[in-house]
Amino acid sequence: MNYTIILAEEISSIDFSQVLETAADSLRYSLDKSKVLLKFEGETPSFLVGKQIYTYEAIMEILNSPTWAEEI
Repeated sequence: MNYTIILAEEISSIDFSQVLETAADSLRYSLDKSKVLLKFEGETPSFLVGKQIYTYEAIMEILNSPTWAEEI
């Protein structure tokens, strides 16, 4: 599994047939709604080429940060 983060303004460029999310309303947003998490398997989809690709461990560190998760 591979993970990447795109800007929310790039949602219209997502080819949902190439990622594991099914539609815009199923996306995980950062708390300020400026960024979106995407997951995919295999080769990097063409619309994500050039984006930073993260491992599970790396993305979990990001998703547990104050930018993505509210403090308990």
